Amino acid sequence: MAKIRVYNLAHELDMDSKEVIDILNELDIEVSSHMSTITDETAELVKGMYAGDDTAAESEAAQKEAIKAEAESNEQAENEAAAADDLETEADAVEIELPITVKEFAEEIGEAPNNLIVELMNMGVMANVNQSLDEDTLELLAEEIGVQIKFKTEEEEETLMRVGPEIEDKEEDLEVRPPIVTVMGHVDHGKTTLLDVIRKSRVAGSEAGGITQHIGAYQAKVNEKLITFIDTPGHEAFTAMRARGAQLTDIAILVVAADDGIMPQTEEAINHAKAAGIPIIVAINKIDKANAQPERVKQELTEYGLVPEDWGGNTICVNVSALQEQNIDELLEMIILVSEMEELKANPNRLADGVVIEAELDKGRGPVATILVKNGTLKIGDPILAGLTSGRVRAMFNEFGESLDKAGPSSAVEVLGFNEVPAAGDFVQSLEDERQARDVASDRQDERRQSELKSDAKVSLDDLYNQIQEGEVKELNIIIKADVQGSIEALKASLIRLGTDEVTVNVIHTGVGGVNETDVNLASASNAIIIGFNVRPDNKTIKAAEKEKVDIRTYRVIYKAIEDIKNAMAGLLDPELREQVTGRAEVRDTFKVPDVGIIAGAYITDGHVNRNYDARLIRDGVVIHEGTISSLKRFENDVREVKSGYECGIGIENYNDIKVGDIIEFYTYKEIKRSL
Repeated sequence: MAKIRVYNLAHELDMDSKEVIDILNELDIEVSSHMSTITDETAELVKGMYAGDDTAAESEAAQKEAIKAEAESNEQAENEAAAADDLETEADAVEIELPITVKEFAEEIGEAPNNLIVELMNMGVMANVNQSLDEDTLELLAEEIGVQIKFKTEEEEETLMRVGPEIEDKEEDLEVRPPIVTVMGHVDHGKTTLLDVIRKSRVAGSEAGGITQHIGAYQAKVNEKLITFIDTPGHEAFTAMRARGAQLTDIAILVVAADDGIMPQTEEAINHAKAAGIPIIVAINKIDKANAQPERVKQELTEYGLVPEDWGGNTICVNVSALQEQNIDELLEMIILVSEMEELKANPNRLADGVVIEAELDKGRGPVATILVKNGTLKIGDPILAGLTSGRVRAMFNEFGESLDKAGPSSAVEVLGFNEVPAAGDFVQSLEDERQARDVASDRQDERRQSELKSDAKVSLDDLYNQIQEGEVKELNIIIKADVQGSIEALKASLIRLGTDEVTVNVIHTGVGGVNETDVNLASASNAIIIGFNVRPDNKTIKAAEKEKVDIRTYRVIYKAIEDIKNAMAGLLDPELREQVTGRAEVRDTFKVPDVGIIAGAYITDGHVNRNYDARLIRDGVVIHEGTISSLKRFENDVREVKSGYECGIGIENYNDIKVGDIIEFYTYKEIKRSL
């Protein structure tokens, strides 16, 4: 019996896959997705219904509606009962915003950080005060200590940042919008090459270190339909940027190399996409290689809850070769199909809102922000508000540098006109009145300053002394300056992860732009070092740093910055005392000296002995005693050192049981600089 896929039938009828699935559901025919297959007879029935001949299915549809109504009634009753049970718990729950460290979580719930660390150890989690905790760990920890918590959602954060009431869009005002797609994957799995093939340009390896260091966005046209791609760098150092990208998007493309399989960053990308609740399409790349094993990749995917469709699951997997440009069209068609299933819509005829993807201070153009418009239309001249900064849209450009007058939903555009550089991830909103935007930004800046002052007031010599007494905590204070906000986030996250129980990394200040005298003054007062990423200090700043003895380090590759800080931290660790054997002597005679005790007449067989060294007495291969040297003589004279091949008299402090034939081993302790 011949069969046809749902999406092929939808294409034949010029319908969305979602509409075909709805019709099949009315006929009581279960299908899991647009990739499901149906018989030709069922397809003919759907065609008949689409053409208006639905008499045959009328009674079945009526029965289905009755069952559905009863199920909805039962579900509503259950939901109301559950809501009543949870009402009291919700009211008492502590609201948590991710990411959050052990120390920050302790402050939120009013608990000592040390107690939380102990609880985490009992749970099998080794963490220090500066380590971030994921959602699952936080829930388990809260349950262990008897605290109710709830997590602040992205929608709640946007509501807090939104000025004025949220606009309720009418169904008739909504239009289909392009899907926003994030491409994720392990470094070297071909993510950037895949993006290059899609947009027909080459950027791989063009930046220092071979890493795409700034999130870019562009639109691609597929069968007259647009797809917005956001590029999140694939290296581990850019976890913060990748996590932010996942929260902005509708669909995640997970790139996995067919010759390598699931790697740590692949697993991390899966977790980010699942946490954001977005569909995942797996692109199994490098299938042109001789050692490619796409079936092994599919097997590994099942271990993370991603069961391929051809294995009976719901995860779309497409075998591709970005290098040979194989099956790229099929991958893009799958993106369009999934977006149809998601029913992505927005209202273009309203004031715009969106998110800052990237921001930088351009020497010629001033503050420049890449904005992803999520709803509404952003126009030239619109007053805009983003986090702590405001302005008016003076100019907009697409990914080709072409000037635009307006940008609709799912568009990513470069915007000029902010009075300061906004932070990546800031909620953006266009307003009717520029003065309102300016006033709100000013109020937010005042609130931030008050919050920082309040935070600074908590730090005192008493607190510092207590920390030292409790755990001898040492801090490495760091100031980070970079060319773009995304690099700051990535570098900050990487450096904080280097923190240990003995050495705490404390990023006291960050900023976009070159290193200036203000940074030097802050570093001098805080005993901090300054890290500049893709920025340089001017001559005036260099002289100020020399005068204040402030260390300024500049880098173009993020690995080098992390490595240098790691080495600096190793210098703060207490050195390891390592034993170093300096020589051995054979006892050939013993002498009893009044008021001194037994002196060994010894011959230095190898190495040397120094008066300040420790001694170990060995008899028949067994250590009999360890102590310090009380006397070292050559003939009648006290000496400081005796070398190999010479005889000498050796006394061991407070020990007289020395016999002929014993071996005396001399040793000292050398300080070894520890590394992390």
